[in-house]
Order: sequence, then C-alpha cells, then structure tokens
Amino acid sequence: MMLCWGSTVEGQLGIGGAGDPVYEPRSCQAFNGRGLKEVACGGRHSLFLLRDGRVYTCGSNRCGQLGHDKPGDSPELVVALDTQKIGVVSCGQAHSMALNEQGQVFAWGAGGGGQLGLGTAEETVPIPRLIKKLCEHRISQIMCGNKHCIALSKDGQLFTWGQNSSGQLGLGKGEPSTLSPQPLKSLSGIPLAQITAGGDHSFALSLSGAVFGWGKNGAGQLGLNDKQDRSVPCHIKFLRSQKVVYISCGDEHTAALTKDGGLFTFGDGSRGQLGHDSTNNEPLPRQVQELMGSEVSQIACGRHHTLAFVPSSGLVYAFGCNTNGQLGTGTRGDIKSPLPVKSSLTGRLTGSPRHMSGNWMTPVGKKRISTPPEDFRVTNISRSISLINDASLNTWRMKLLDNTDSTITNDDSHFKTNPKVPGIDLNSVRLLFETLSKPPFARLLEQATKSFESLLIPQLPCSPPDVEAMRIYLILSECPALHESKNYITLTIPLAMAILRLDANPSKVLDNWWCLVDGGVFSRLVDMYKSIVVFLLTGGKALLVPVFLENYTSATLKLLEKLHKVNLKAGHVEYNRFYIPDITTLVDIQEDYLKWFLSKAEISSVTLCAYPFILNAQAKTTMLQTDAELQMQMAVSGANMHNVFMLLTLEPLLARNPFLVLHVRRDHLVSDALRELTIYSDVDLKKPLKVIFDGEEAVDELMDPVYGMFTQYTQSNLLWFSDKCFVEYNWFNLIGIICGLAIYNSTVVDLHFPLVLYKKLLGVAPTLEDLKELSPTEGSVGLRVGQHPDLHTVPVPY
Repeated sequence: MMLCWGSTVEGQLGIGGAGDPVYEPRSCQAFNGRGLKEVACGGRHSLFLLRDGRVYTCGSNRCGQLGHDKPGDSPELVVALDTQKIGVVSCGQAHSMALNEQGQVFAWGAGGGGQLGLGTAEETVPIPRLIKKLCEHRISQIMCGNKHCIALSKDGQLFTWGQNSSGQLGLGKGEPSTLSPQPLKSLSGIPLAQITAGGDHSFALSLSGAVFGWGKNGAGQLGLNDKQDRSVPCHIKFLRSQKVVYISCGDEHTAALTKDGGLFTFGDGSRGQLGHDSTNNEPLPRQVQELMGSEVSQIACGRHHTLAFVPSSGLVYAFGCNTNGQLGTGTRGDIKSPLPVKSSLTGRLTGSPRHMSGNWMTPVGKKRISTPPEDFRVTNISRSISLINDASLNTWRMKLLDNTDSTITNDDSHFKTNPKVPGIDLNSVRLLFETLSKPPFARLLEQATKSFESLLIPQLPCSPPDVEAMRIYLILSECPALHESKNYITLTIPLAMAILRLDANPSKVLDNWWCLVDGGVFSRLVDMYKSIVVFLLTGGKALLVPVFLENYTSATLKLLEKLHKVNLKAGHVEYNRFYIPDITTLVDIQEDYLKWFLSKAEISSVTLCAYPFILNAQAKTTMLQTDAELQMQMAVSGANMHNVFMLLTLEPLLARNPFLVLHVRRDHLVSDALRELTIYSDVDLKKPLKVIFDGEEAVDELMDPVYGMFTQYTQSNLLWFSDKCFVEYNWFNLIGIICGLAIYNSTVVDLHFPLVLYKKLLGVAPTLEDLKELSPTEGSVGLRVGQHPDLHTVPVPY
C-alpha cells in the first residue's frame, strides 16, 4: 500500500486533482497488490515503478514529462516503455528519466536546457527516447536536478549534462550548458557508491565515505563553509570522518546519512528544512540534535522539506516547509524540528522514496511488520559500480577460495581511508589475484591485464582527486602479471613512471602507505623492481633502443630509491635486501663510476653508482678504489700543471709536491703524523700518501692506550671513545683523516669499531641493540628495562 500527502493541484499524488491539499497520509489504491517498487517526484509530477519493470506517471504534463497524452490526475502506464524492464526512475523539475536493466537510459519532458541529453534543445519531448551517447556504457545510477542530470556507469565513469548556470555539471569554470552527456573526469579513479542532485547542485559519494559536491552554493548547500558556487567537484572534508553512506538533496539544502544512523543537514534553512529548530542557513554540516537518540535508516529531501525514517519505531519524521501539507503532520505551517508524520493506519512504514521529492508532495510506502524496511545504509549492489567480490565471481561461474572476500561489503575499514591509512586489505587483494590467476579464471585476469596496459596505467593522473583514488597503486603492485618479465616493459615500468609523476602531496601519501604495509608486501615490491634492473642490464640492449633503455632504467632505479627512503623510516627489510646480486658481473663498476663522475658535469647518463644502496660491498669497494685513483690522478695532474706554470714564470720556489708527504719520527709516530696533517689543506689530502721516517716500517700505534683516546670493551673486543681523554679534541678529527687516508690509499687499518659509530656518522639514531653489541651485559639489561616501562630504577651496579 502507498500513502501520500501534500498538494493535489496537478493530480501528482495519484488520487485525483484540483482538490484541497492533503495534510495527513492518505492511501492511494492505484497500486494495491501490484508490487510498487519505487516512487520519484518532480516539480509537479510523479513516476511510479513496479517490480515488473513497468512505469506509471501522473501530475502535470505541460512539457510532456508524463510520457503519455492521458489525463494526469491518476497514474497511467507509459506505453512507450512497455517493452523495457525498467529498474530505476528519476524526476527533474519538468522532465523524467528511466533506466532499464541493460543499463540504457531513456528521457522525456522539458528539454530546452539540454537536460534530456538527446543532443537537441527541443522544448518538449512527450515520448521517452533513448540517450544514444550513453549506450556504449552500462549505466547503474541516474539522477535529475531541476534542469540537469547526472549518471554513473558500472565501470565507475560519471556523466553530466543539461544546464550549467551554477557549475552544477562539474565540468570546470566557464563551461557552457551541454545538450549531451559529458564525462566528469575530475573524479576518475574514485570508486563511487552514490550520485545525487539538488535544484542546481550535485553530489557524489565514494565507497569509503568521501563526499564531493559542486554547483550552486548560495545557501551553503555544498557544506564548504562559504557561499561560493563551485564548477568542479570539491571534497567536503568535514564529513570525511563521519562514515557517510547516503546523501539526499533538496532545492538548496542537503542531508547526509551516516553508517551509525546519524543525520547531518546543511544549506538553506529558511523554512526549517534543516531540522535545527531555526530558520538559519548552515554552511557546514550539522547533526540534527532531535534525532540523535534514534537510528535513522532512510532520508529524502523535498524542495524545502526533509523526511527521515527511524525503523525501530516505524516512524517517519518530517520538518521544513508545510504550505500544502507536504509534511503529513496533520497541521499547517512550517516545522523547524523533526515531528512524526501522522498516520492512523497500522503496520510499519517503509520510509520515503530514494529520489528527490517535488515542490509539494511526498509519497511513502507501507508494508507489513514481517517485511523488513529498506535500509539506505546498505549498499545496493544493483546500483553500485562493479565490485569484485565473492558474489560477482560466482556470477562469472567461478569457484572461489574460501578465504577470498570483499573488504568493501563486509568491513568498515575502508571508511578509515586518509593520507596516512590506505583502508584496504592487501592480503585479500593478493588472494583475489591468486584466485584469478588459476586456470579456470585466467582469461578474466588476462582481460584485466590488457585494460591495465591500455587504459588504466596510461591515464593515472599526477594529482589524483582524492586519496581514495590512490589505492590503485597498492592494488596493482599485488597483480601477478606485473611480476612477470614479459610484462615489465608494458606494465611494471609504466606503473613506476606513473608513481614518479605524482605531485609532491600524493607522492608523500603513497610513501606513508608503504610505511604501513607488512614486510611481505614491501619485500615483493622491492624484489620486483630489482628484477627489472637485472632484466634491463642483461637483455635490455638487445630489446630496446638506447633512449628507451636509459629511460626505463632510470625510472626503475628512481622507484627503488623511493622505496629505499621509505624503508629507512619503516624498517620493513634489512638494508642488504636492496642489493642486486652479482652486480659486478652485470656492470663494469669502474666504467660506471667514471660515467657518474662525468654526469656531475651535466653529461647526461644513467649510472648505478648514483644509487649506492643497490651496490654490495664488493661493488662499493671497487667504486671507492676507482674514486681514490681518479682523485689522486687529478691532484697529481693539478700539482704538475702548477709546477710547469711556475717554471715558465721563473718561480720554481713556489712549486708544489704532487704527493702528500708526512715526516715522522720512529718514537713519536702518531703525534708527528697528527702534527703534520694540521698543515695540509683538503686538496692536499687527495694526493698519493708518502710517509718519510728513519728508514723503518711503521708500527701500529694508532690505538695505543697511551693517548687515552679509546677504550676497549673486553666482552666484545670493540673500541669506543674514552670518557677520560688526555689529548686535545681536534685529535679525533685528525684520527678520522688518517682513517680516510688509509682507505683512500688502499691500506688496511685494523679498527674494531661497532656498527653504531657508522650509524652516528650517517645520522641514524642508535638503539639498545647497538649498546648490546658493544657491551652485551649492559645492553641486555637495557633491553629488559625497555620491555617493562613501569620500571624506573634497576638495581644493577655499573
């Protein structure tokens, strides 16, 4: 049974026309026992959709919006749609739309503003026509504003058309009205759960609860805390943490329903339609206090009024404009706070229609108590974008693994999506891909892989519209096709290039997410791009022209560098995980280092030495030796050139020694060496080293306890700086220079320093594990204390 109330001036309630307003719910007998599925209300006309797919209309027909030529005071069948099984209907101010089960859209009524999407501006179209431009897409949702429309396809594409006087099409500043559907690309990549439209504004809601609004904002109906119109979708940040699951729009106000049954309203409040016991406008979403103790499951907005259904009590609450009894409370006059709709009928109300109610009327369905009412907080799979989960895979006749599931339909974790949390279960993603890669389903994965290559990856933007659109970078990394060498050139490297193209902020978001993934996910990512480097070094020259080889190698190495920086923060893997095995057999390190050295002189070339984190100890030793030889040769050449110049200018006394010469005495070896070093410049230190002393070989006095600079720990046999030092502190700097000279001149110095010394040199924070390496006893005690934060003192003598 259907209940209705409000204005009957045009017969829009389906109970006769030109009568007095109906102030209390009245039964409409037209569809008793016929399976009424959905009602949509326009300016002064209504559409009724039956479960068998037939469409009936009534009300005003001045612009042909009824789709038939019969009187509009009672519902009549739209015969032109009789061959179609319609699944969704929607009404604008004076036009109508219908969506069949094949995803095709039909439109009729007023078309002067292009709102019919037929490519023409005909003032009236009395018979439903197919919108041909949408035929190549399977549409899942449609919605009408006053004179504009919006549609969502199964593959997640958004289309808008019609009047654009306030930017309600979202196509950008200065864009004119359009007669046919245009793709709204600024939201590409965001999985949308719902679209809706108000008078001259529009909204889109993502699966993770992100709300985007655009269009007219004179009353603050976009919830952006101002009154400026928006010509492109804008994120309503205030609602991000509220877990919004459904949105409804009035002429200049908006209502949002949350997962826990809360109701937020904003925009025009001049008739009390916001429910805040006032007539003030609200530019920011504000929760309706009167309903905070109740759990709302359905909402709908009329032009200047709002309805909310509370399933626990079976009551529909109404507030706002009541000029023609459209609140159904049995009274006249506007109502500024939620008041139950009056009904003397028994049974449980199922709530309000999904689509925008008109200027004057509000039909509501009624069911028996045994039938559970519809809950707008539950995703309607038939109207959502295509989801890959157990249900859809079974539809494809796939036999799934027991543990493959959809985190979107069974979990609230996706509502937590933010710049620091991806809100996605990568283990489920990996299991899904593993399932799809098995022989019965391999064809499906092959088709998806082709789409990744030709459509998805090439179109990944530098600045995604929202963090939710960035989850694709995590998902693709789990696709097994990207780990296959045959797809490195077409899939994996292009993905790396897309990541490197990201602007600073989204790039930082991806870094944050990589910090949170588990070690297994991160290890697979590192190994994948290491494998690509080996692939390019071994077979790349034969497969690719030099310019492509250089670009691909550069992109892969830069992506590894990005991962390495993430690992420095997150510590997912050991540093040697980035080492490329057998790197010295793949590349001539000496030649590569020389190319890197020349690249600093703006000679463009990709070199592995620019990415030292991939080089193992052997490669780094070779690189260091090459650098030492090169620096020595340059220093000697520089000295020789200087000496030649001095001879030519008759200034031989100013000649320079091409060697670094230290004069030392046998019995004062270290002190003399340190003294000698103080007189040389940094340039001199690059020359080959020569030590001159009384004809004897040097002995190792560097660590002599006489100088008191170092202490040896007996448990570990490691050296550390002494806390009782008898020399000047600049001697430590000179000791460092001697160590550098030893390495520089390929001389081994037996230095038993712990790892923490090198950490400190690199600015890495030390840990208790480092103390344990130096002094096992003290380090173990420190670790035990760290495991018991309540302990403030430990009775252990030091």
